[in-house]
Amino acid sequence: MTRQILVVANETVESDVLHETIYFLAHNPPREVLVVAPAGDRRGGAELRLRRCLDRLEDAGIDARGWVGDGDPLQALEEVMRVFAPDEIVIATHPPGRSTWLARGLVARVRARYAQPVLHLVADPQLAGPARRAA
Repeated sequence: MTRQILVVANETVESDVLHETIYFLAHNPPREVLVVAPAGDRRGGAELRLRRCLDRLEDAGIDARGWVGDGDPLQALEEVMRVFAPDEIVIATHPPGRSTWLARGLVARVRARYAQPVLHLVADPQLAGPARRAA
């Protein structure tokens, strides 16, 4: 049985920690993956990051779809939940102190609103790629 995973990330959508987590979750057991990037007025940048994320997931053998949503991540999540019924929700944020999503209590609000398990990842895009692995 294929399970469904919903990923909510914007600037962190290209982070290694998120991709490694999606890779693990998508293969244990097989899952359908939908990546939502809340964007608002910065739609062009979010679309570009999302496309690079989906290309990277495809290169890793993961069949994932993407959607650029409302700038408010909770609203974007609500919109996608009307058409996609995930078994699990993954939220990737910047570290505390840099994350507006954490400052607004997004993870706690999602956990309170939805019955699905919510995995919160702290992803730092500044540490992506070879430099992160060497550190």
